[in-house]
This record gives sequence, C-alpha cells and structure tokens, in this order.
Amino acid sequence: MADTSQPIAPVRTDWTKTEIATLFDLPFMELVFQAASVHRRNFDPSEVQLSQLLSVKTGGCAENCGYCSQSSHFDTGLKASKLMPVDEVLSAAQAAKDGGAQRFCMGAAWRELKDRDLPQLEAMISGVKAMGLETCATLGMLRPDQAEALKGAGLDYYNHNLDTSPEYYDKVVTTRTYQERLDTLQAVADAGMKTCCGGIMGMGESRADRVSFLHQLATLPRHPDSLPINNLVAVAGTPLGEKADVEGGISGIEFVRTVAVARIVCPKSMVRLSAGRTEMSEELQALCFL
Repeated sequence: MADTSQPIAPVRTDWTKTEIATLFDLPFMELVFQAASVHRRNFDPSEVQLSQLLSVKTGGCAENCGYCSQSSHFDTGLKASKLMPVDEVLSAAQAAKDGGAQRFCMGAAWRELKDRDLPQLEAMISGVKAMGLETCATLGMLRPDQAEALKGAGLDYYNHNLDTSPEYYDKVVTTRTYQERLDTLQAVADAGMKTCCGGIMGMGESRADRVSFLHQLATLPRHPDSLPINNLVAVAGTPLGEKADVEGGISGIEFVRTVAVARIVCPKSMVRLSAGRTEMSEELQALCFL
C-alpha cells in the first residue's frame, strides 16, 4: 500500500532547471531516499505492472530517428510489413493476458496515423479492451479528431515520447519537430486519454540535456500518467548504434539518478523501466525500482 502517514505534496508544474539540476547533484543515497519516499507516498512500492508491447506494423518508417531499427533511412536488415490482421493482434493480446500482462500496447512504425488505417486500429483496440486489459498505442503523430476516435474505441493510454531535450533533439531526429511531439501530446490529453511520455537515455546527451528533458515533462500542464525511462539499445546499422560502439552510453548510477529525479518532479506519474531493462544487471534494476 502507499504510505499515507506523510502528507502528499501537490503536483508542481513550475519546476526550474536549476531546481532539477540541484536534485541531480545530491549525494546518491540521499537522492534515492528522497525519490523512494515520494514514490511510497503516491504508489504501492510492492506493485509492478507488467506491460506487453506488440509491433502491429513493422519497419519502413519515414522518420530518421537515429536509434530506431524500423527507420527506412537505415540498413538494419529489418523487413517492412503491413498492418497486422485484427485476429492476429487479438490472439497476441490473449497470450499476453494469459502470461500475466495487465496492459497491452500496440505500436506501428510510421510517421503518422493515416485515416485509412483507423477502422482496423479501432477494431484492435476495442477487442483488446474487451479482454479486460488496459490498452495503449503508439502510432506516431495524431490530429485531434483521430485522438477522439481512438478514445472512442476504448484506448486508455497513448505513447508519444519526447526522446530527449529540445537542445539535443536535432542530433537524434530531424524529420519531426519537438513542437509536433508536444502538439500530439496535447491532442491526446484534450481527447481525455492518458499520456505515456518519456525518453531514451544514453544517446550521447549530457546531464544538462537530461535536466532539460525532465524539465519539459515536469512543466507540462498535465504530467504524463506514464513515464517510461529507456536505456539506449544500440542497433547495428543505426547512427546511434554505431556511435554507442565508440562513445559508450550512460553509466548505471547516472541512469538511476535520472529515474530518481523523474520520480520526484513527476510524483504522480508511473515511472516505467522500459527498453534496455533486460540488458541491465539485476542489481541495477533493483536500484531503479527502489
């Protein structure tokens, strides 16, 4: 159970970069203690939600995100596929539920949702929802009317990451602007869906970039309901995959610091350990979950 013995501070949306940088600079154990205390006041510390992700449309994406194996700009050996049939998606969702998943996320590798694909996606979403699973989708950029349609189909969460700081962003992707990402998040929020928004660490960014990235999330009018913190998985053939081989990524302690600061500045957001988790040691994962 969440710790109700301590008063819960109101959620702030006026964090400054200086305040966030000061949190990063705290002695490691003090930072982890503060983050764990905030987490326990807002969540059951023994609860972990298991989510399953399915790529319902793989490869051939027109975006040039430097970390992504699904971009058509890079030669990663991935074969592009069409949007999966609804029955295959529902079979995968049932298998995920049988395996203990509480949430099922459907991802499509494209720049933006096309109206012609909307009915098929609505059928996927409503079918998964009928199984009693939380529904999540990541389908690229959305117009407000498309967000309303997905909400009507039963979509609970929409994932649209900021990836990194505004200052570092153009070193990662140039085919979509930072503002376009923010506009999609606003459309999702306006439609009444929950937002899932986080980023990827270890792409060559500095601590100042991680401060700026968390500042973006912590000053949104409404904090993300779900906040995934990913650790770069270096994919051969992608620019960041090749760069990681030369420069290395983020240290384990710095990654834990990022998770801890995210917990403090976005206290009501469910911080999720996402991509890169299985490559981490059990000890590092344990520190992240404190």
